[in-house]
Amino acid sequence: MTRSGITGLARQKVPAGVATPAGTGQDVSTQVSLGLVVRLFTATNAGPSTSDEEPATNPRERLVAKVHSLESFERKLDLAQELNLTEIEVTQAGDSSGADYLLREPTARRRLASILESRGLRIAALNCSGMPLHPVYGERHRQLIRHTILLADELGVDTLVSMSGVGGDGNGASTINWAFFPWPPSSVALATRQWEDAVALWSRLTEEAATHGVQRVALELHPMHLVYNVPTFERLRDRLGSIIGATVDPSHLVWQQMDPASVVEKLGAAVYHVHLKDTAFDFDELATAGVLDDRPFDGPRAWVQRTIGRGHDSEWWRRFLRSLVRQGYSGPTVIENEDPHQTYEDGVREAAAFLSPLIQERL
Repeated sequence: MTRSGITGLARQKVPAGVATPAGTGQDVSTQVSLGLVVRLFTATNAGPSTSDEEPATNPRERLVAKVHSLESFERKLDLAQELNLTEIEVTQAGDSSGADYLLREPTARRRLASILESRGLRIAALNCSGMPLHPVYGERHRQLIRHTILLADELGVDTLVSMSGVGGDGNGASTINWAFFPWPPSSVALATRQWEDAVALWSRLTEEAATHGVQRVALELHPMHLVYNVPTFERLRDRLGSIIGATVDPSHLVWQQMDPASVVEKLGAAVYHVHLKDTAFDFDELATAGVLDDRPFDGPRAWVQRTIGRGHDSEWWRRFLRSLVRQGYSGPTVIENEDPHQTYEDGVREAAAFLSPLIQERL
């Protein structure tokens, strides 16, 4: 395959060195753009799905719904246009059928270009997040990543968003085993084996990505995966090189008691993509359950992901955006709404209203 660079799909390249350091008076809107994570439609051999599942109340169920129609996909694009957003990140929630359909059908890719151009939107990144080292369905998620690499080639998109994954505890495992604590020795040994598997896998995947014109593989710092903070990210990047970068989502960092602005300062040019989502704490629950609270997301919890501004105020978010500008980040910042207490549309509108003035400020 060759890179087609279909007009209107891929984010325009920003020449190296154009970012202006903070404090120069440069308008931040020239350095970061505001976008939206949009779930791609699913498809069969005949084409895109024509109906959606019943709306789910749990935010995670909304993201991984098996059926998501072309009409619903376009409604999300309409929402992005209504809010004057300029970028979208196309996510698949573990289902490659829509990407496979676009790979098979050149006319479908041209139609996608048309519906994006008509709304003034560009694809900033293709998301193929999943559990590529899962002992049961890891192969399916590895295939999703590989198909997304091929689709990126066809669409001229140079950034992939994914997750590092984590494996099980050996042959016959039925689920993942995230060994995040340096004890007992058997867990340490397990983590060592998992890391070698991850390095081998991502070495192959990044080689395939580079072959198909993908310049950045942005792994989200996310618990339940091997790469979830700065030290684990650096561990993988040191092995695989600069094609590996980070997707920074403050919501996953805050509940771990990390400071997202400090993470950005530490990562510097290795920040390849940004999600915008908030986390709020219930400090009464936190006092007795701690940050490792394992209760459902839609009930009483020590923390829960919320719409931007529901967990932290504008000055906190201004500091985060300022850290991006200071480090020369000139890419998209995309709203990813998973608030269990609001509808998707209400949450996205509220987040955009909160963020747009900050994006436009001279920080």
